[in-house]
Amino acid sequence: MPFSTRFVFVVSMDVDPDKEELFNEVYDTEHVPLISQVPGVRGASRIVGQDFTMQLGGEAMAKTHEGARYTAIYEIDDPAVLSSAEWAKAAERGRWPSEVRPFTRNRSHKVYKVR
Repeated sequence: MPFSTRFVFVVSMDVDPDKEELFNEVYDTEHVPLISQVPGVRGASRIVGQDFTMQLGGEAMAKTHEGARYTAIYEIDDPAVLSSAEWAKAAERGRWPSEVRPFTRNRSHKVYKVR
């Protein structure tokens, strides 16, 4: 699936196991919809890291997912979107800042230019 923008903002993290259900519910029903309303945000996708097996050089190789388990990919018009007042306001709305964010860890924030 091709990206619809020239930049993507990739956020990865883990969450405490006892908060995982709340994390997913708030992320899907509040956080992503709020961030998606910010001017310059064109779409968002969430993905979850998985272990897998692949063929490489004629051999089956088991691979363990490394790094944070959860990732959100936001399609953005420009990295400046991330420093906008609208982004700052949306990121602090709902239950995310008080009920979810404190239980996340291993967080990573990256911007990529789509080629």
